Amino acid sequence: MTDHHTADVCVVGAGPAGLALSLMLLRSGARVALFERSSAFHREFRGEILQPGGMAVLDALGVLAAARGRGARAHRGFQLVDGARTLLDIDYGRLGAPYDHLLAVGQQHVLEELLDACRRHPSFAYFEGHRVTGLLSEGDRVVGAAGEQGRGERRTVRASVVVGADGRYSRTRRLAGIDPGRMDVFDQDVVWFRVHAPGAAPDRVRVYRAAGQAFLVYGAHPDLVQIGWTVPHGSWPRVAARGINAVKRELAEALPPYAEAIAGQLTALSDLTLLDVFAGRAESWTRDGLVLIGDAAHTHSPLGAQGINLALQDAAVLHPVLLDALGAREPSAQVLERYTQQRSADVDAVFRFQKVQSKAMLARPNPVADTVRPVLARLVSRTPLGAVLTRRIAHGRTPVGVRTDLFTDHHNAKARS
Repeated sequence: MTDHHTADVCVVGAGPAGLALSLMLLRSGARVALFERSSAFHREFRGEILQPGGMAVLDALGVLAAARGRGARAHRGFQLVDGARTLLDIDYGRLGAPYDHLLAVGQQHVLEELLDACRRHPSFAYFEGHRVTGLLSEGDRVVGAAGEQGRGERRTVRASVVVGADGRYSRTRRLAGIDPGRMDVFDQDVVWFRVHAPGAAPDRVRVYRAAGQAFLVYGAHPDLVQIGWTVPHGSWPRVAARGINAVKRELAEALPPYAEAIAGQLTALSDLTLLDVFAGRAESWTRDGLVLIGDAAHTHSPLGAQGINLALQDAAVLHPVLLDALGAREPSAQVLERYTQQRSADVDAVFRFQKVQSKAMLARPNPVADTVRPVLARLVSRTPLGAVLTRRIAHGRTPVGVRTDLFTDHHNAKARS
């Protein structure tokens, strides 16, 4: 048996982009149905750093304070540390309050707060544990999506627009026949793990270079240290084949402040999670009746903590475009392409900057990189370029705000936090 539903917009994927967009649309009077393949958010998340631009979006939606109140750690800025030398120290305090820091906040908490806010709206239908199995179409136009639960329960949603917000391996994108545009432009993959280290968590997000290797290090709530170990692209199977004890010895040697925690808390290779690092830019982000956002449209390296923030900003930019398309009853690719036009330059700028960051900060030892790295760090630290780059990384090439003037529920979002 199949249940049939209708909505103005059908969103696929209850990540930060999908839920934030759903809430914006609901608060603007639209009917939203959301398919999410997981039945709960109780799973491991990586890359939980919010830049000021992402914080501003969540704050405008009234969920930042509540998510932060469930456990978060503020970071004063970003550092590049090489052995005992701090080559680069970027102070986010120069940005001014209230978004004058980076924030490590549990993604589970952010998602749960967004979902709770969506559920306050009677025009919201949430289909959790549903895997999207197909797109509904009339001619070349997408007019909805079909999903199936593990027990065989099927649902279809007819909608004016389907939004694919289902991540870097987007099923929506694949069903639409859109090439993901994968680009293996980074030389490193990242192996993530975390240790409990009371009093040892840094107050800045760091790229830490030691023993010829590079690590992404930041503190997470309550006394956790999240570590991303960069390994040559595609090399992890060979590294893992040496076994957990050899891996622990290598990590402890490179990270003396956390050597004891590593030795005592990493017990199996399953305690480490590999992130296949690649860039991706889908060949198109729109079709008639369909649009892709977040990682489904463009995938990035974890360096610079841009993924969640770009996804949230995508949602904020797409929100008024969708409302205009719904109002005009014309969700064609041509109309939806306004979103692509507004976001393309910003996304491409992040791609270019991350390639430079990767080569400058994460490259394995070589004479050229080792000579250039301190020179570039001094240039950024001692000239106005540092302030420009800080604002660019924090808010993006074009700062994005939520169009709260389009909300029709007449409630103060911040008052509900």
